[in-house]
Amino acid sequence: MSISSLNEITDLLLAWNDGEPAALDRLVPLVDSELRRLARAYMRRERSGHTLQTTALINEAYVRLIDERRVRWQNRAHFYGLTARLMRRILVDFSRERNYQKRGGGALRVTFEETRIKEMPRDPDLLALDEALTELAQQDERKAAVVEMRFFGGLTEKEVAVALSVSPETARRDWRLAKSWLLRRLTDKPR
Repeated sequence: MSISSLNEITDLLLAWNDGEPAALDRLVPLVDSELRRLARAYMRRERSGHTLQTTALINEAYVRLIDERRVRWQNRAHFYGLTARLMRRILVDFSRERNYQKRGGGALRVTFEETRIKEMPRDPDLLALDEALTELAQQDERKAAVVEMRFFGGLTEKEVAVALSVSPETARRDWRLAKSWLLRRLTDKPR
């Protein structure tokens, strides 16, 4: 994506903030491919045979984004970070509903190791990870936001730093500490 496209996304988000309805219509085609990439990454981590499709995940994220009238968009990194959080929430809600219907199901325990992200099993215990991230957010909201943006949103350290208004070194340190905390939390907590 070119620099002008990146700047255009930020400009359109700011116009959307100001209530310009045409801005959303022009924004959607610009962000669609990135949202599809995010959604595909999420769906690869899900169990095989998942009934929620990539397109449905994107559509639900769009619906929730449009309903987020209180959000004051800062830039495209902020937009993608919030979109990653919304997609996570959608999948967690879907997983909770599925587990509720199965009365517990056979959920697997997931470990949080950056080197294993690409090798993650198809049916990770998204609920355990969500619970751990929620607990981390209660202790340190910024570190939880860094995990959401990096792990779920696929943002780079620089993009996370911009979205959170911190230095890249702070974003890198938060990422490292959050991964360590989550790994301990996910492996030490008995089920």
